[in-house]
Amino acid sequence: MSLGERRHSVSDDIQREILPIPDRPYAGLVTYDAKDPDTSFPPIEPLRPPAGAPNVLVVLIDDVGFGASSAFGGPISTPTAERLAADGLKYNRFHTTALCSPTRQALLTGRNHHAVGMGGITEIATSAPGYNSIRPNTAAPLAETLKLNGYSTAQFGKCHEVPVWETSPAGPFDAWPTGGGGFEYFYGFIGGEAHQYYPALYEGTTPVEPGKTPEEGYHLMEDMTDKAIKWTRQQKTLTGDKPFFIYFAPGATHAPHHVPKEWADRYRGKFDQGWDRLREETIQRQKALGVIPADTELTARHDEIPAWDDMPEDLKPILAR
Repeated sequence: MSLGERRHSVSDDIQREILPIPDRPYAGLVTYDAKDPDTSFPPIEPLRPPAGAPNVLVVLIDDVGFGASSAFGGPISTPTAERLAADGLKYNRFHTTALCSPTRQALLTGRNHHAVGMGGITEIATSAPGYNSIRPNTAAPLAETLKLNGYSTAQFGKCHEVPVWETSPAGPFDAWPTGGGGFEYFYGFIGGEAHQYYPALYEGTTPVEPGKTPEEGYHLMEDMTDKAIKWTRQQKTLTGDKPFFIYFAPGATHAPHHVPKEWADRYRGKFDQGWDRLREETIQRQKALGVIPADTELTARHDEIPAWDDMPEDLKPILAR
């Protein structure tokens, strides 16, 4: 039996109903003579999850509609998501609160957003119950539960769950990812949005500067991706028998829309047909993929949204861009 297997077999007997998992006191005879044959104690067993506990990677992207990615029939090329979907499961009933902070807090806690104080984004919090942006200490985040069961945990990118009066480098840090969010490591920004070329970055709770300038090729998306890869390699090298939970939350596609030119150029001309035609193309691809019923009717365009054909010709290149 390998060390990892032995650890897992021991941990399967752990009572996990109470967190933190209570330490088990030694119940045998304690002697003080090193030469006494009875002076032996059980080995220290690092806490690990039950056997078969998986690695978990959650990728959350802002403001992306159901018909955006190619994995769901959209015009945006997401080949990795397509490969994952082809080898796994693809869900087509995801319920969101249609706002940033509430959806994130619901996802991170597994609870209704009002139950964790996030009835709106943090910037419009009030003292009313359910709307104060404060997660009650009776509602543990998922990352904390996993960490207390032996997972390695890390968050990268956007954190929009901290009350606005606690977002400075002075804290308090109870609502920050590494303060009370259950994450052992955090690299990203606090708040609703960040400049993708000049971000206000934190590592843990310490302000840090990007390693290079935009002129040298800096972009936050690439930076946080490199940090996530580095963290994962280090975690698997040093504690390979521990599974990880990674929450990866880019600033894309939230404002400000700072898309690197080499990526934007790949879509040159792809949206010249306008949004009305684009919607028709998307729903046909979704029907072909089977992610919506074959008899689905395209939702009527709201009167508040102008028709593409009604837009001035000299404005269309800007809108397509």
